[in-house]
This record gives sequence, C-alpha cells and structure tokens, in this order.
Amino acid sequence: MTIWQGGGARLLDYGRGGEAHTVFLVPSLVNRFYILDLLPGRSLAEFLSANGIRPLVFDWGDIAGEEFGFDLGDFITQRLAPAFDAARARTGAPIALAGYCMGGNLALALALRRMGDISGLALLATPWDFHAERPDGARALAAFAAMMMPEFRAMGAMPLDVLQGFFAGLDPLLAYKKFRRFAALDPASDEAVAFVALEDWLNDGVPLPWRVAEECMIGWYGENRPPRNAWTVAGAPVRPAAFAKPALAIIPEGDRIVPPASALALAEAIPGCATVRASAGHIGMMTGSRARSELWTPLAGWIRAPGGP
Repeated sequence: MTIWQGGGARLLDYGRGGEAHTVFLVPSLVNRFYILDLLPGRSLAEFLSANGIRPLVFDWGDIAGEEFGFDLGDFITQRLAPAFDAARARTGAPIALAGYCMGGNLALALALRRMGDISGLALLATPWDFHAERPDGARALAAFAAMMMPEFRAMGAMPLDVLQGFFAGLDPLLAYKKFRRFAALDPASDEAVAFVALEDWLNDGVPLPWRVAEECMIGWYGENRPPRNAWTVAGAPVRPAAFAKPALAIIPEGDRIVPPASALALAEAIPGCATVRASAGHIGMMTGSRARSELWTPLAGWIRAPGGP
C-alpha cells in the first residue's frame, strides 16, 4: 500500500497491522526497491513483517522532470525526508532507519538531520572509504566518469548501461561464472526461479542524474570525500561521528561491490556502532540462501532489542 508519494518516489507499507516496531527501509538510488521484496521466501520485507516489525519501504521510482537536475542533497531533502516525516507522523514515535548499499549513505545523511525522530540506524553493506581497497581502480573509474561527464550532462543522466559496465569491471568473469552455474540448474527449481528474478532486477536499474553521477563517481570514488568529512548535503557535511543513537553495520565479507574495509570504515566512524560480519556477498546477503541467517535475523533482532530501536 502506498502511504506517501512525491515526484517519482513513493513509500510502501508492508505491515500486517499490530506490529510493535517500525523500520523505514532505504534502497540504493540506482537500483529498484524490490530487491527488498524479490520473491516469496526471498523477501526481507516479508520476513520482517512476519516477525512483528512493520516495514516501510522507500521506492525512488523513475527519474523524471526536475529530478534530472537533482543532486544527492535534493533527493534527500525533497524526496527521502518528506517520506520519512510522513512515516514518523503515522507511527507517532521514533522509528528505526535502515539503508542498503548507497541507500545507507543517504539514510545516514537523513538520520543526522532527523536524529530526534529515529530510534536507530542500520547500515547494510554501505560504502564509506572508497580508497580503503583498490584505490587505483576507484581513481580510474572516476577519471573515466570525468571524461564522460560532458556527455552525461548533455543527456541529463549517466545511462544504466554505462553504470553496469563499471560494476562488470569489478569482476570481468562474473557473468560467465554465474550463467555457467545457471545452465546446470533444473529450470523449475527454486534456485533457477530466484536466479531469473535477480537477473531481471539487475537489468531494471535507474539512470543516475548527471549531478548525482558527478558527486558519486568523482566526489566519492575519485576524491574519497566521505571519510574526509568533505561530502556535504544541503551545505552541511555528513559527519558520522555526530550520530548519537544506536547503530548497526552489517558487513558482507564476500562483497565485490562494497569492499568490507570500505563499509567497516563507516562503522568505526560512528560512536558505539555494533557490527555483524556476513559471509555472503553484496546481493547474496539480501536475497541468497544465507540471507535469513546472515542479515534478516540479526537485523530483526537488533530492531526488537530492549532499549534499542
């Protein structure tokens, strides 16, 4: 059920009614929200709802109109913050905030602006120090993005195909390896169905508005602004050290997209942040066979913890 809408974005209520806790879930801006609700049995939202937690899932939607001129601060202040305020008004009490991948960065920026309205912040495979591992690769990606930026600016966005090319470069043999495994599966098996659903999601991304592409590709990957407190939102630096509520970071050890050291740097920058190490990869921790034990269960337990969120 949609309980808020603004521009292309909306807030979806996955609650069943009567839950004792609420969590506001923020996905990455470049990927569709339904990675949080991929299939029956492979859905974080479904799991949380079945375990006494009301999931409110933010959907960034399709980029349109004025949003092609937005930077990250605009998306946070004009889309994410109003949706969160609507959620907070409905619950009548502080609620937990959780962000996945890039959604964790945006959730952190929002949390620092709404600290009195949240009960805690969970960061799921969230990058922070972009030079913690493979710094030369990060700088090379930024250099390529800088070269292409005039084209992105003229088009209004960085196309999805270009973004996928960046990620494919992290493991050039990944497609070969995963489709070779898929060829050996029974097409009617749960694993094969999940594989197809995940591939559909991977190819259903969102182009990045050019200002966001510049901010992330050059500002984050090239200049490594976040750990230097040089990333700003609406003129204010995003400083994790200023966060003074319960925090949890779940860090997948097999993550090729967000290296563990990058995510750990954010956990270490937040006072008192608890950490959980997951043995899965970046996407596997959310939808894979170990997702229930590696991410869903620890996150639900943290949200329900006495005295916590």
